[in-house]
Amino acid sequence: MSYAGPDFEPPQPRRRRGPLTVALAALVPGALLGWLVYVTVGGPGDDGGSGRAGVRSSSPAASSAPSDDAKEPSASPRPTATPSASAPAASGPLKGKVVVIDPGHNPGNFQHASEINRKVNIGTNSKECDTTGTSTNDGYTEATFTLDVAHRMRTLLQEQGATVKLTQDGDRPFGPCVDERARIGNRAKADAVVSIHADGSGAGNRGFHVILPGAVHAGAADTRAIVGPSRDLGERVAGRFVAVTGSAPSNYIGDGGGLVTREDLGGLNLSTVPKVFIECGNMRDSKDAALLTSGAWRQKAAQGISEGIVSFLRG
Repeated sequence: MSYAGPDFEPPQPRRRRGPLTVALAALVPGALLGWLVYVTVGGPGDDGGSGRAGVRSSSPAASSAPSDDAKEPSASPRPTATPSASAPAASGPLKGKVVVIDPGHNPGNFQHASEINRKVNIGTNSKECDTTGTSTNDGYTEATFTLDVAHRMRTLLQEQGATVKLTQDGDRPFGPCVDERARIGNRAKADAVVSIHADGSGAGNRGFHVILPGAVHAGAADTRAIVGPSRDLGERVAGRFVAVTGSAPSNYIGDGGGLVTREDLGGLNLSTVPKVFIECGNMRDSKDAALLTSGAWRQKAAQGISEGIVSFLRG
């Protein structure tokens, strides 16, 4: 996910609240245990143990290829897709829980420039419907990455008994727009929503960060009720992502703690259920790109995010 386009402008300056790492330590003393273990023993992928239910590993799902559907939508430039249906939930600790996974962008967006450039209301102002996303220097696209991780997460979470829905599964010509992505989670009455992305920052900028909703109350946006639970979700996702992947928090955003609060993202502003974004790494840095293009690492990313969701839902 590049910071150029809808939901992707650089975060606006905000008042500092003190070192975020210290805040995280105070708020969730166990959440970043994996990172402390990583620093101590230096082993990427070292699982320091969550103290909570984990997610079983599964065979990596096949990577999704970009859609070749170049047809214009037949009736309307604003197609509304039914969220990808979940298979019947298995018995497990998450039985009865609904998780919505939001794979950022769409492989077909690049074929529909006029549609994804149209403005939509995000509560505080208007932004473009979506963007094409970013890619590695070798052309591996963010949209392909996000779908692959989403498929792996779906398998892991269904094994825990959750009902899992995707906002898109490469099954529509473009989109959905950022406002519709929020509505899909709202309509599902999701217990947790995670939007999957990868950044498009400069070379040398490395690491992941989790984006939390700020307190927004303007127009159609009112996030006040979800700020607290979304922070809890984001902290748990960050902690497990560190522990399972061995990746460090971003060295270029988030004060070194891996958490960023923003008030300019339609996908968060319009959500009425707990929701966060995760930028899993920087596609334009060669070292991060080597991870993002690795199926084995994507499986770790999917497991880390899923374990954070499980921890949040089990409390």
